[in-house]
Amino acid sequence: MSTIGCYTLFKKEVLRFWKVGFQTLSAPILTALLYQLIFAHVMQGRPDILPGVSYNVFLIPGLAMMSMLQNAFANSSSSLIQSRITGNLIFILLPPLGTIAFFCAYVGASILRGLMVGIGVIAVTAFFGLTMPHHIGWIITFALLGCAIMGMFGLLAGIVAEKFDQLAAFQNFLIMPLTFLSGVFYSINSLPEFWRSLSHFNPVFYMIDGFRFGFFGQSDSSPWLALTVVGSFAIVLCFLVCGILKSGWKLRN
Repeated sequence: MSTIGCYTLFKKEVLRFWKVGFQTLSAPILTALLYQLIFAHVMQGRPDILPGVSYNVFLIPGLAMMSMLQNAFANSSSSLIQSRITGNLIFILLPPLGTIAFFCAYVGASILRGLMVGIGVIAVTAFFGLTMPHHIGWIITFALLGCAIMGMFGLLAGIVAEKFDQLAAFQNFLIMPLTFLSGVFYSINSLPEFWRSLSHFNPVFYMIDGFRFGFFGQSDSSPWLALTVVGSFAIVLCFLVCGILKSGWKLRN
């Protein structure tokens, strides 16, 4: 029963963003394409950031991962708080649906939306010169972990926030700065020593850096270090969110 319930809730969450796909899928892909067009024009003729990798190509994985992370967070957070505010969350909590099933359905839908946006971004920006990836396994690993982390963090934000204004604060003052200051548009090796050291405390940096390594075989840090940081962060966040969900904190209020 829990498996059927998990699948049904997952399907409901997928249909929720699919029915407004122009907003949830097309809009972020268009935004990423505009970033690519603008920065490609502004940075045209500048030295390569990575050896043998032009800035136009360097930008593509960063934009794809940034779009995936932001949309994975938006999916679970907006769905949960909308259900809480409108009062229909009770219809999800009443059935015999376990914590793990609830967790997997929301996070799974967030991962799917993030991956769909990421694939779309890569598809529309690939003509800027993107070549075949060096390590497809690293790309898949960091894409899944990154979307899962943001999906879990979106659940946490949806539980903590009382209204959409508070949820917007998570997006504007936490998620957006972390993604924009994580090396999406630049290599952290180009930063002064203080800011370069500070960037290593940003978990989003390791998601983007590991994802970029899969494309170019080059990165600002070791991919194994990035995998360790991102994996550890995912495990801690998983236990934290599952613990909160199991306690039912604020969900039944």
